[in-house]
Amino acid sequence: MILKKIGVLVLVLISILSSAQHRKNLYIPDIQGYQTLKCDFHIHTVFSDGDVWPTVRVEEAWLEGLDAIAISDHIEYTPHSADINADFNRSYEIAQPVAESLGVLLIKAAEITRNMPPGHLNTLFIKNANLLERENYMDALVEAKEQGAFIFWNHPGWEEQQPDTTLWWDEHTELFNKGMLHGIEVVNHFSYYPEALGWANEKGLAVLCNSDVHTPVNMVYDLVGSHRPMTLVFAKQKSMESLKEALFAKRTVAYIGNKLYGSSQYMQPLFFNSIKIVGLPVQLQNRKVASVMIKNISDIDYELELVQPPVGFECAENVVLKAHHSTRIELTGNSDEVANMEELLVYYTVKNITTAPGENLVVTLKIHNK
Repeated sequence: MILKKIGVLVLVLISILSSAQHRKNLYIPDIQGYQTLKCDFHIHTVFSDGDVWPTVRVEEAWLEGLDAIAISDHIEYTPHSADINADFNRSYEIAQPVAESLGVLLIKAAEITRNMPPGHLNTLFIKNANLLERENYMDALVEAKEQGAFIFWNHPGWEEQQPDTTLWWDEHTELFNKGMLHGIEVVNHFSYYPEALGWANEKGLAVLCNSDVHTPVNMVYDLVGSHRPMTLVFAKQKSMESLKEALFAKRTVAYIGNKLYGSSQYMQPLFFNSIKIVGLPVQLQNRKVASVMIKNISDIDYELELVQPPVGFECAENVVLKAHHSTRIELTGNSDEVANMEELLVYYTVKNITTAPGENLVVTLKIHNK
């Protein structure tokens, strides 16, 4: 009898262990007193044209280490309606209890799906998606605004709608002027739209990067060696109110693969909060070699290229600061004056951080010499 009970307990334990799930820990540093939240604001379920149940989207996000998602099912496009007949709030209602139990912020959202112009627009933080079902897109967006929505333009350079060139239309100017356009997808899925980054900088729009995923996430993205596209949001805390405040304040950058897109206002602290220079002071002298160690504590490999030769010494023209590694950089003195310098300044461009179309972040490494 005792052996039988032990056998049952073993089977129960095996069952529990086999169902254990391991959450990926993404590490992108916090900046300027803000928490860095990892978010995806454009995903779909079977309640529009996606292939998965709403709870699966939440579980995927939790496993991948995301802090917040928005299930943005289409209002105007529901190809599964013959099998799933429900109102536009249902996907959120199904997913919300699971999101709450897992600590994932689930934003109530919907996608307004129209031809160009104005194209597709996501509405976040809405109260009732059913009220967005309007014949005129402007009426739908007015309703979203009245519900307090954060509105952004999806995939502005999508070839199906803008096959030849990515244009900003008069309709977008009207939406922007009426306070009904707050952000723009600079990256959608695997596509980067440089024009969108330029418009974000010019008009003060939030930079967004989302997956627009329809199938199971692991069928599209390498979740072991990389991650899904995501928007990094710098919020005062992890809460729905802080997330909404940060989005309207435009404290965002785009993160896809090993590339970042956004304002240097956030990229500079993100970079410098990722690294630590150790082994100081170096006490460099002419015709001598010294070295510094740069420790990168983030998940991002930073790819550096020398902007100009430093004064008084030489150093590597190209450096990769690998994620969660320390990288040794050698400095070679080429002037008698170098021994008297308090600081050695090295100017690098970070090739995988884009701050404007065709422009990369430039950083100054300050190395204490004496």
